[in-house]
Amino acid sequence: MAKSEKNSKVTPLMKQYFQVKAKHPDAILLFRVGDFYETFAEDAVTASSVLGIVLTSRNNGGSDIELAGFPFHSLDNYLPRLVKAGYRVAICEQLEKPGKEKKIVRRGITEIVTPGLAMNDKILDHKSNNFLASLAPSKTDSYGLAMLDISTGEFFVSEGSRTHIDKLFQSLSPSEIIFPKSAGKSFFKLFGDKWYTYPLEDWIFSPDFGREKLIAHFEVQSLKGFGIENMEQAQVAAGAILHYLSTTENKKVGHINAISRIQPDKYVWLDRFTIRNLELLHSSQDGGVPLLQILDNTVSPMGGRLMKKWVVLPLKNDNEITARLDMVDQLVQHVETADTIEQHLRQVGDLERLISKVPMLKINPREVRQLHRALSITKPLREILLNTAEPGLMRLAEKLNPCNQLIEIISKTIVEDPPLNLTKGNVIAAGISTELDELRHLMANSKQMLVEIQHKEAEKTGITNLKIGFNNVFGYYLEVTNKFKNQGLIPDHWVRKQTLTNAERYISDELKQLETKILGAEEKMLALENKLFEQLIFAVSDYIQPIQLNSAQLAILDCILSFARVSLKNRYNRPEINDSLVIDIKNGRHPVIEKQLPLGEEFVPNDVFLDNQSTQIMMITGPNMSGKSALLRQTALICLMAQMGCFVPADSAAIGLVDKIFTRVGASDNISSGESTFMVEMNETASIMNNISPRSLILLDEIGRGTSTYDGISIAWAIAEFLHTNPLATPKTLFATHYHELNELAEKFDRIHNFHVSTKEVNQKVLFLRKLKQGGSEHSFGIHVARMAGMPRTIVQRAGEIMSKLEQKTIAAKEEGLMDTSAKLKTMIEAPIQLSIFETADPNIGRIKDILSSIEINAMTPVDCMIQLVELKKLIEKD
Repeated sequence: MAKSEKNSKVTPLMKQYFQVKAKHPDAILLFRVGDFYETFAEDAVTASSVLGIVLTSRNNGGSDIELAGFPFHSLDNYLPRLVKAGYRVAICEQLEKPGKEKKIVRRGITEIVTPGLAMNDKILDHKSNNFLASLAPSKTDSYGLAMLDISTGEFFVSEGSRTHIDKLFQSLSPSEIIFPKSAGKSFFKLFGDKWYTYPLEDWIFSPDFGREKLIAHFEVQSLKGFGIENMEQAQVAAGAILHYLSTTENKKVGHINAISRIQPDKYVWLDRFTIRNLELLHSSQDGGVPLLQILDNTVSPMGGRLMKKWVVLPLKNDNEITARLDMVDQLVQHVETADTIEQHLRQVGDLERLISKVPMLKINPREVRQLHRALSITKPLREILLNTAEPGLMRLAEKLNPCNQLIEIISKTIVEDPPLNLTKGNVIAAGISTELDELRHLMANSKQMLVEIQHKEAEKTGITNLKIGFNNVFGYYLEVTNKFKNQGLIPDHWVRKQTLTNAERYISDELKQLETKILGAEEKMLALENKLFEQLIFAVSDYIQPIQLNSAQLAILDCILSFARVSLKNRYNRPEINDSLVIDIKNGRHPVIEKQLPLGEEFVPNDVFLDNQSTQIMMITGPNMSGKSALLRQTALICLMAQMGCFVPADSAAIGLVDKIFTRVGASDNISSGESTFMVEMNETASIMNNISPRSLILLDEIGRGTSTYDGISIAWAIAEFLHTNPLATPKTLFATHYHELNELAEKFDRIHNFHVSTKEVNQKVLFLRKLKQGGSEHSFGIHVARMAGMPRTIVQRAGEIMSKLEQKTIAAKEEGLMDTSAKLKTMIEAPIQLSIFETADPNIGRIKDILSSIEINAMTPVDCMIQLVELKKLIEKD
């Protein structure tokens, strides 16, 4: 590119191209040339590779430059592929019509499309939001966050710690994140590198600039009405988004007419580990099913998008939860009403995104008609909801605005079945414009006149198969086949214009005069229809806010209907939500696993009772594959579903409001970041220990498995002890482990109780009964599981021999008066670990004291403490 730009013989077209490209060097420039969008140089190489189009070259005043292009009418096919591949695309259009007197037409950027600023339906997922996020760091460990979906107009902000921001990133999956250039390194360190990011100049993220942008955009005196007046960092982030919109030619954004805040205290806290471990949005297994897929039976796109938010943002307010449950209950009890509501909702389409296209002038005639259909169902739907007499559904109904006047305007203005593209004509209905009606009358008569000319000339000349056609080169023509041409029947006043293999084409004065009338009328009609359509769009613009409100209410109704449908289909029951600290589930089931079982196999339900006074920690032992992990997950999912406002897979469930759910499930690593399986486990566990509350629900599965047996047991023991004795909070905990030695904890701590998932051994085979029972388990049945997994028989047999010898040694040790692992751990509860260290006669006690005295305990996390204890233990064992 550089060589061509410096070339003194560069062509005027390429000079114009380089001028435009210099303003947007980081975007692929689609440069309109006639009927094609062309890309040049490096952009052409990229476009050719991504789009699979031919790469050629163009002479650039003495040198060649790479060239790749596609027809302008194929933009909707090729643009999504570029954006989905992660490229920014700048669209450069011809801003005036070409003319003989113009050497080069004026061109300019009309739109810049980025992954976070997409409006094309082929780019967007109709069931997911497409968020652009803006992150504004502060000097403290606090961040301002703004998120905008330009396709729906949703604009909200939040402030909080890194973990809060990370949780929102994981929950809402922004397609693009902008932040100050100076924060680049820290961003990737804190939030990872899986995001599409675009750094901006630091000055854009200044408090004064951000606030001015917001006040100017919303045309207000202050931001108090939006509830963000004192959220300075959030204002900075939001202002940066508005600036970004203007620099990307997204200036017609009248549908962004409000901004709200996400209040962390309103929703159940789910960190990114929990969202991942519980598989709320995505399954970790190929072909697996997440909870969202089970719950989402919505019939409208905006309902599907809202359902996704409800799944990751369960409520903490019992009144709001009860209101949702009441609405679900009403539709569960009245199936005919639910059926009628569904029939209406299916006609709505994506009302939210349709109205967002209006101020941006991206809506087409067919979409306007869909808008008409969507609004038409609000009136009958409103009456249905009011007739239910259910308070929540009635409140929804009262907020629905039928927009009767707009419905009438659209009905009169647009034909019932308009073409997709305005340029096709016949969009505006008859009776709207006298001038348009007259032009259409002229066109209709002119076509008849063409037929009359054809018949008249055929009679005069005797050319019986004479045809009249049209092309863009020389307009209307008379076509004569060679059979008649050679008979001398062609009149002298006909002018030959084209010779084909089998025919000749001619024009006449009469035909040319009629052509002028016809073409002039067509051009006037298209211009007039375009003008009338624009006037209609401006009229629709006045209804953006009420239509957006309609869309929000219909989305809520769709989600409530989905909960009702799922509850009926899957035999869910209404949970009781209360303010206690008790979780009492009778015959609970896993909502996902029960749907994946082979035909004829029933899911084994289980009871779970947890509270902060008597059964705070359930220590669950049992072999692998017995169902421990499923039991943990289903308990959390039942609580979450209840607080979303959905019925639950249980015979009954009394749920004392949960404010946080933490999980540490399974083994995983992060090798790319230099973190082992055990380090990842400890990071996640540390996050839990540092954020517990009295209303937390904690799921711990196989803690300590990633290290040696004694290290693992010690860490698991210490964590259970910490959760039980913590003076600030005693959270409800399900603790699944294969360390049956931990059963000893129940003897010391009154709120720790042992349970096991039952099994039955028949003829050296293990049957998993999957029923939770009181009492601990003494076996893990690992060798049996290996056999079931298809391990070679020789390995299984050898493992059995080794285990038998190890067990004999353990028995011998007991006979000699030595303690086994369980007994050793049991002695730990007789006295604090710290005292046992200082009471020892070890000659190196002074060295251990020095190490301990150098430790700054207040600056250490629980993980640091655990690691230091392990190191001290190794030191003692070594000595």
